[in-house]
Amino acid sequence: MKPRTLILCLLVSTYLLALVPLPVQAADPSVNVLYQTTFAADPKWITNNPSLDYWDPGLEQYHFGIEPSTGAYAYIPVAGYDRGAFTLEYDVILNQVDEGATFRLGFSGTEMNPDKGPNVLTEFTNAKYGRIMWLHLVTPGNKMVEVNSQTGDTQSSGPSAYSGPTVKYDVNKTYHVTVNYNTDDNIVSMKVNEKMSGKEMWGYYVTASDDLSGMNRIYLGSIGDYGMMSIYAKGYLDNIRLTVPATVAPTPTATVTPAGTATAPVITKKPTATMPTPYPSATTTPQSPLSGTTVIAALGITGLCCGLFLKKRN
Repeated sequence: MKPRTLILCLLVSTYLLALVPLPVQAADPSVNVLYQTTFAADPKWITNNPSLDYWDPGLEQYHFGIEPSTGAYAYIPVAGYDRGAFTLEYDVILNQVDEGATFRLGFSGTEMNPDKGPNVLTEFTNAKYGRIMWLHLVTPGNKMVEVNSQTGDTQSSGPSAYSGPTVKYDVNKTYHVTVNYNTDDNIVSMKVNEKMSGKEMWGYYVTASDDLSGMNRIYLGSIGDYGMMSIYAKGYLDNIRLTVPATVAPTPTATVTPAGTATAPVITKKPTATMPTPYPSATTTPQSPLSGTTVIAALGITGLCCGLFLKKRN
């Protein structure tokens, strides 16, 4: 076989192999996404503090600056949650947390007030115990419970007061925060991981005395904070995601037809409720893999060409 012919055959087989697609990662079917943003585009959060709370198109992140006693806020409405389990996740980097200042982000009703329910709130404070983290919960019935990462803190309330080693956060380091509401045990948990290493830094929980319901906003701000002004918690948010467990479609059941009738069995299926997604993420359409015939043909051409070439040389 001439070298030119051999090269042509090898090119054809290589092309056929290149047509075989890589596996496509499917979306997680176990959850429904109520809200998600990577801040690659303007998320259009509503704020009364645009000089400090704004989307940064260069960094593709959301800048915040929380100052006590200003009543400032930034939020996004979330549709589709009525009650039940949920998971809220986000990334945060705190560049500045002055003494007495607090970063807070939560999932709440329209009040967005740490003293009023319903409100599930994560906080990074800098006060009596230095830079520690808090999980703060106010139920729809306005029953409050909270816990922080300081050992034996008397401000932590409820039977689940934290007794582990004190854990403090650092500024200028990115953390991934996860809040989960488990309806089986009526427990709300908070977990903080270092973003780069994935290492869990701190995690704990509180027990809700009421079933959680009625939350419709993801927010940050200083509503209800009446501390000294001109101190700030500043930094950036990224990768916010709120999900709820997916609704499981019931198994279709056949309707039994009484004996002696000519009516054909009717298959009934209950409709599955769908959750509205204000900002749907782009989905990838899975591709069907090429048949095994195409792959075998390509490999066969390659092997034949190599065999002929070696025979010719001998």
